[in-house]
Amino acid sequence: MNIAVDFDGTIVEDKYPGIGKEKPFALETLKMLQAEGHRIILWTVREGGALDEAVGWCYKRGFKFYAINKDYPEEKYKDENTDYTRKLKVDIFIDDRNLGGIPDWGTIYRMIKEKKSYQDLIRERQGGDAYVADSKPRKKWWQF
Repeated sequence: MNIAVDFDGTIVEDKYPGIGKEKPFALETLKMLQAEGHRIILWTVREGGALDEAVGWCYKRGFKFYAINKDYPEEKYKDENTDYTRKLKVDIFIDDRNLGGIPDWGTIYRMIKEKKSYQDLIRERQGGDAYVADSKPRKKWWQF
């Protein structure tokens, strides 16, 4: 899979333009996913020196991204490529701004590795079918 991952608030605590503390197991999880053949793309609003700082921070900790703010390393930016778009064509986006926030990195790993949804993992934690029984649609106020 091609996986886009944000930096601030996702890999590290959000202290932009500085770099916050690493989120627990963030880089370890990304390294495992990369070792399993997934392409990890950094997808961040950082530019210039702030971007270089974030990429260098990861590199010093043993992680190199497949690409940075583009689909593949050789892709040319807008000035050099009339077909360029900042919209990535990836299978998954990992970002702290997701609806509902971001789960912990262990959950993220399981979702990708086991091809399970967040809801599937919640069901497992709550004892399987117990969650399904509780999730039946409730009657609307006019149906009582």
